[in-house]
Amino acid sequence: MTIRSQLLKGILDGCVLAVIEKEPVYGYELSQKLLKIGLADVSEGTIYPILLRLQKNKLIRGEMRPSESGPNRKYYFLTDAGQEALERITEEWQEISKPVNELLVGRREG
Repeated sequence: MTIRSQLLKGILDGCVLAVIEKEPVYGYELSQKLLKIGLADVSEGTIYPILLRLQKNKLIRGEMRPSESGPNRKYYFLTDAGQEALERITEEWQEISKPVNELLVGRREG
């Protein structure tokens, strides 16, 4: 496992919740949105276990909806518990990222 994937693993739940907060998505669409923002190393094989775990923990809920092309798709929606979790993750990320950036990025400046 690369350093990048280890770092990403710790914050990926928050990234997934943040995407779903903006609009309901299905699995493949979610992976494409993550790819578009620059998380190219998040594969579909990574996404689906995360979606299952988040759903099991009642942070998201799934709903089958008709597709314009092909079979029905399972869309994921944020629950109230998921919204609360996303708020906590965001707060924790802000508290952690600032000092880490000062240490790692700031070392070149000082």
